[in-house]
Amino acid sequence: MSNETPPLFDLTDRVVCITGGGGFLGRDFVRAFIDAGARVAVIDHNVALAEAAIVDAHGTEKNTLAIEADVTDPKAVEDFTQQLLQKWGGKIDVLVNSAAIDPKFDADVARQQCHTFEDQPLELWKQSLDVNLTGTFLCCQTVGKTMVESAAGTIINIASTYGVVAPDQRLYQRDEETEQTLFKPAAYPVTKAGVLHLTRYLAAYWANTGVRVNSLTPHGVFDSQDEQFLRRFAERSPLGRMARPEEITGPLLFLASDAASYVNGANLVVDGGWTAW
Repeated sequence: MSNETPPLFDLTDRVVCITGGGGFLGRDFVRAFIDAGARVAVIDHNVALAEAAIVDAHGTEKNTLAIEADVTDPKAVEDFTQQLLQKWGGKIDVLVNSAAIDPKFDADVARQQCHTFEDQPLELWKQSLDVNLTGTFLCCQTVGKTMVESAAGTIINIASTYGVVAPDQRLYQRDEETEQTLFKPAAYPVTKAGVLHLTRYLAAYWANTGVRVNSLTPHGVFDSQDEQFLRRFAERSPLGRMARPEEITGPLLFLASDAASYVNGANLVVDGGWTAW
């Protein structure tokens, strides 16, 4: 038997829970962890999306689990937590809170971008608070409790540069418009700012328990946006381009690994310098 210390970045057989795993970034997160040798539970409000993420990542029945769950429902969160514990030896090593409502990607709320702040529907505000903030709270609370009991684990909350700085609404202007009609709603940046401070709170609260809590703040990941948006983004980014998905997953794997064993309560910003000026 070898007594060698495992490599710092080794995630082999780590049990990873990813909420929103069927979403745009979530799919890449699933693939990255599977490629790293982890056992991955993909949680999504649509189980078909979770299953598709697993298929795309070439996951197997042995090393993956797709679960349909509403992260705003305490019972649903408790149920999927217990499923993971029963399937993979009674522990969860990594929780990635990626589930969120972002009007840029969610077709059912994208039309709300047409509202000015003065006219934004209260329902969108409440829905965003429920999913983006309360959902993260519930998953941290429920999964985090099991980590405290086992004296080990790491939580990574996916935030946004819009939780650090205000949205640049000029990105959403159209060349042909005389008056802007598309705006990033207030609910998204407000909830992401809340996620950042929840991260700091938990990092301090669970200090010396063996549980680390950090946030990952991506910005501007390419997803076939139109030419106007890409041009406006490039003009405002120090690197002059949007991020590739793999440029977000590398920092994510770092935070999940033992290489980040002294990183706690941090916000790892991966934005090409967007918030540097």
